[in-house]
Amino acid sequence: NGDGVPGGGSEGEQKEVRAKLADAYARHIAPAVKLDICSNEGASAGGTGQASRRRGASARVEWTAGWCAQFSVLLRRGLKERRHESFNKLRIFQVLSVAFLAGLLWWRTPAAHLQDRTALIFFFSVFWGFFPLYNAVFVFPLERPMLLKERSSGMYRLSSYFAARTAADLPMELGLPTAFVLILYWMGGLDPRPASFLLSLLVVLYSVLVAQSLGLAVGAVLMDVKQGTTLASVVTMVFLIAGGYYVQHIPPFIGWLKWLNYSFYCYRLLLGIQFRDGGALYDCGGGALCPVADFPAIKAVGLNNHWVDVCVMALLLVGYRVVAYLALDRLQPR
Repeated sequence: NGDGVPGGGSEGEQKEVRAKLADAYARHIAPAVKLDICSNEGASAGGTGQASRRRGASARVEWTAGWCAQFSVLLRRGLKERRHESFNKLRIFQVLSVAFLAGLLWWRTPAAHLQDRTALIFFFSVFWGFFPLYNAVFVFPLERPMLLKERSSGMYRLSSYFAARTAADLPMELGLPTAFVLILYWMGGLDPRPASFLLSLLVVLYSVLVAQSLGLAVGAVLMDVKQGTTLASVVTMVFLIAGGYYVQHIPPFIGWLKWLNYSFYCYRLLLGIQFRDGGALYDCGGGALCPVADFPAIKAVGLNNHWVDVCVMALLLVGYRVVAYLALDRLQPR
């Protein structure tokens, strides 16, 4: 709350924290409590004036620190907490083992094997489109008791908490995807040009942020781990099927699902990076050579409108986080 950062440590540090909390209570909360007691005792003597003074005192002690100070303290706390959660041994083993096994399966895929190359690109988009989503669903339901308790005591604004949470997630959530792409990209034999690799990495990280935003929104709206994971599994299955790889000709009456699917935009952006300007030629049977853009799996998705894909993903990222913020703002004790 700006007066001290609670946490573990030596006995001396704990005493110092208790002293700071007691001092903060005496300076910020005790006057309001005394005023409230006095106003209740003398309500008949002048209730209106005392109520206005009580509201003024409450407004004065609502925030014990400025927005930047709240953000700084919450950011440091979030980094300390998330460091052990995001980089635990089990999660690192999970991500790296999948990267190495997938790299062995797609080992040095030749450029002529377009089906395998497009499958590898689609795997990038779906794995890092869904893995962060499931992890993010748990965030707000598990932090709900702490958030309600701290906000009810006026420790910080919701905006500072949400901004600090978002900033703390960036270095934590983007480290493992970067390692994953570094391993699988080169083992899979994709475009070796540095620009293509860097652009592919940026697109995957961009998709991670959008997927995490959706997971945060689902968790904040439902505030129940079981319901959140159930809804997330339904969303991921629908997005997987409508991602542009399995079903290439979606009926028009359900085709709108594709345009809400961020993994579809990620997949199309990755294809555009790997096959610039329509790519080279491939053997389409009978000794004939056809442009890569005419390959069925690529033609169904298209290699154009990349800036449109980037803008739509930006709208989804911001929209999901706005939904999560509004849901937290309406959060009430059960």
